[in-house]
Amino acid sequence: MAQTRVAVRLSSFGLPLRRALAAAASLGAKAVQLDARSDIRLAELSDTGIRQLRKMVADFDLQITSLRFQTHRGYNHEDGLSRRIDATKQALSVAYRLGAPLVVNQIGTVPQQADDPQYQSLAAVISDLGRYGAHVGSLLAAETGTESGETLAGLLAADENAFVAAALNPGKLIINRFSVEEAVRQLGDRIRVVIATDAVLDLAAGRGIQVALGQGTADYPAIVAGLGQRGFGGYFVVGDEDATPRSAAAIGEAVEYLSNL
Repeated sequence: MAQTRVAVRLSSFGLPLRRALAAAASLGAKAVQLDARSDIRLAELSDTGIRQLRKMVADFDLQITSLRFQTHRGYNHEDGLSRRIDATKQALSVAYRLGAPLVVNQIGTVPQQADDPQYQSLAAVISDLGRYGAHVGSLLAAETGTESGETLAGLLAADENAFVAAALNPGKLIINRFSVEEAVRQLGDRIRVVIATDAVLDLAAGRGIQVALGQGTADYPAIVAGLGQRGFGGYFVVGDEDATPRSAAAIGEAVEYLSNL
């Protein structure tokens, strides 16, 4: 069975960086995910700044499991695409220098048909970013949720000479009515990190709702077992996208839940 190593999304605390690191360490996390749009500023990070940041993280006996770099639009939108590609490449380079093996982003909705021009354009961008990531030493990890695991896996496998990893997000898959089990099966060893969320379907409202970890329909014992069969050695990242007054307590409960698995 996969070892449930737990990391915390630092931006969830809504605290200055050092205090957020202290909070993550106090909850028993072993690593953190940095947000490139709130925790750090890529363009402002000098070599000295990178060394200082790495030392600060190490002082709390933590590692950087990944860098979240959420672009305003996916790579399926032509408007401003070249800027997003260049910015992602910069994030990949900075992530490597920080010691983070992954850059997590939602790549955009994947068209269903491989002969769709938008599909081919997206595949070309993913291929380019996959090659660049392999060159610099930090990989792009495409977050699941906007399409099925099978559809995403097909896109990521379109270029056998480029590698883009996957970031499994069970809650988003459930919200969009996709199978988490199928995503684990289809994406296999591409899954290098789990964004540990949970959700339920509200049939009355006709949509999915995110809930606290362990209180939804995501079967985390089965997820851990399924990933373990595929040699998964990555982290389960806890923490919501937005900080709330109860964030620290919710993160602590999520860390405890995953540790107990």
